[in-house]
Amino acid sequence: MSKFIISCCSTADLTEEHFKQRDIHYICFHYELDGKSYPDDLGKTIAFPDFYAAMQNGAETKTSQVNTEEYLQYFEGFLKEGYDILHVCLSSGLSGTINSAMIARNELLERYPDRKICIVDSLGASSGYGLLMDKLADLRDEGMDLEELCRWAEQNKLKVHHWFFSTDLTFYIKGGRISKTSGMIGTMLNICPLLNMDQTGKLVPRQKIRSKKKVIPKIVQMMQENADNGLEYADKCYISQSACYEDAKAVAELVEQSFPHLKGRVEINDIGTTIGSHTGPGTVALFFWGCERTD
Repeated sequence: MSKFIISCCSTADLTEEHFKQRDIHYICFHYELDGKSYPDDLGKTIAFPDFYAAMQNGAETKTSQVNTEEYLQYFEGFLKEGYDILHVCLSSGLSGTINSAMIARNELLERYPDRKICIVDSLGASSGYGLLMDKLADLRDEGMDLEELCRWAEQNKLKVHHWFFSTDLTFYIKGGRISKTSGMIGTMLNICPLLNMDQTGKLVPRQKIRSKKKVIPKIVQMMQENADNGLEYADKCYISQSACYEDAKAVAELVEQSFPHLKGRVEINDIGTTIGSHTGPGTVALFFWGCERTD
């Protein structure tokens, strides 16, 4: 069996410790804060609380994906050591980084014809994308080879459910995802939009819930309706949050009460600086395995 590594982008929003423990490699996206560029390096350069505080204080943010040259250098390091590669990209519904990865792949296979590079579009984001990577690490450890793992990822990636809500519409308005008029009305009415990721890997608004008190049980209801085996769900559940840990904790506690057979406790992660540049603070996302996502 050939040696291979599994890899993703930093936008899978797992911790450095998690990536190391599961032997998952990653490449960093980039962002700008008030015109200065930083790597999206899991909060090492700028801690997440400081990043979100800067946004709340009016700092301008901008993101950029991993480009072809970066992928070339990153992938070649593994190829030179004799490893094949399975790299899973951030959803093509949110970013064009998979195109850069494919260009790099094709160029490198000409230089290393005996090596294999498999590129998969996760059609996911944040710790939902991370949940997929964690499962791939399980299957690798159980003995799946590169081709089997690549096929499994393609066949099962749409079974990862992504549900989000936000208690702060400021950055949705700023980014143009909500009009100023709708945003002002939503803020006055204390609207918390509930969104999920569709089968094309794009975020889609589903419901407008009035108040945080109501949206927390609603997002858990979405898990009850869509999780594998319903309330008998027995796999992992991840949450990611942007500067609203107590809200995420409330969701986690309700999930653990509702699903007594969970595989371990709910894991709460930070929404990283790339995804967070677009959501801003106040977003909670819930991820679990369920029926295949459709429109």
